[in-house]
Amino acid sequence: MLSVGQTAQITRIYTSEDLTAYQALSGAVGDNVPEPLIAALFSYLLGVELPGSGTNYLKQDLAFKAPPPMNTALEAKVEITRLRPDKHLVDLWASCTAPDGTVICEGRSLVKAKDVVGAFSS
Repeated sequence: MLSVGQTAQITRIYTSEDLTAYQALSGAVGDNVPEPLIAALFSYLLGVELPGSGTNYLKQDLAFKAPPPMNTALEAKVEITRLRPDKHLVDLWASCTAPDGTVICEGRSLVKAKDVVGAFSS
């Protein structure tokens, strides 16, 4: 049952091998973890953990505040901030932080959650 305040998180360490693979696919250059790899952590959480299977991404607005460091355990987290059962919508706050508390990015996600009408609370 979904509820306001419910969270899911994942920790990921990106290595030079991850960066090399990303650069080979995208043509991007740089020494930091690319922002799309950080955003992908939220996609994983929303599609697999919370709300989970059947979730449709409608909107995401992320503000990147610090460069994501390599070889550091980054924690991505999503938290339900609002449920709108009449429209099957779930608002979430997304954040990614480094172990020292540095906020890498944060922002809002809006998803449509399929087949969970009865699971919503007001």
